[in-house]
Amino acid sequence: MGRRALRRIDPALDLSWHLKHLEEFPQPLGLDSLCGVAGPLELEVGSGKGLFLTNASGQYPQRNFVGCELSRKYARFAAARLARLQRPNAVVVQGDAGRFFAQLPPACAAAVHVYFPDPWWKKRHRRRRIMQPPFLRQIERVLTPQGVLHFWTDVQEYHQSALQDLAATTDLQGPFDTAEEPAETDMDFRTHFERRMRLHGSDVWRVQFRKP
Repeated sequence: MGRRALRRIDPALDLSWHLKHLEEFPQPLGLDSLCGVAGPLELEVGSGKGLFLTNASGQYPQRNFVGCELSRKYARFAAARLARLQRPNAVVVQGDAGRFFAQLPPACAAAVHVYFPDPWWKKRHRRRRIMQPPFLRQIERVLTPQGVLHFWTDVQEYHQSALQDLAATTDLQGPFDTAEEPAETDMDFRTHFERRMRLHGSDVWRVQFRKP
């Protein structure tokens, strides 16, 4: 099933706070350019249309949420949702997640969220998967002590290979299973992809890892 066309973004919306571009960041990256409130930072890899950022930033206004999205049009769309809702605690960074994480200071994030990353189905393309040892080590590096990695996928093989790589290349503790929560509204899902999977009755593998 293909993605629906994105709604047009109001040209009058000011996206200057909610949309950042990776190439614009100074080296080393300062978190003051990303954090709008005095609270912990949580990172999302692959924000898509921004449903997680929108819901989480509203539910936890005392936390900062930064999503990284490679696609320019999806990054702009997610940022526009946040701008319309005037969420000072949520930002979208448009760029490659591997490069973005490499620029972050160590032990800066209380949580990292990776929901339904591209499985790159063909065997010859699987090296492009985000949940590979180099990136897993970056996740471990940026997490604070007791920080949590949330990883969800609808591909069992990807789930199993990521768990094997996490055990082999990091000291993160887990996996800890995450129970499926009932949705109270039509948009009460972590991501639009989770919503689609659950409406179609598809299996989803959800786990957490914790940094000692």
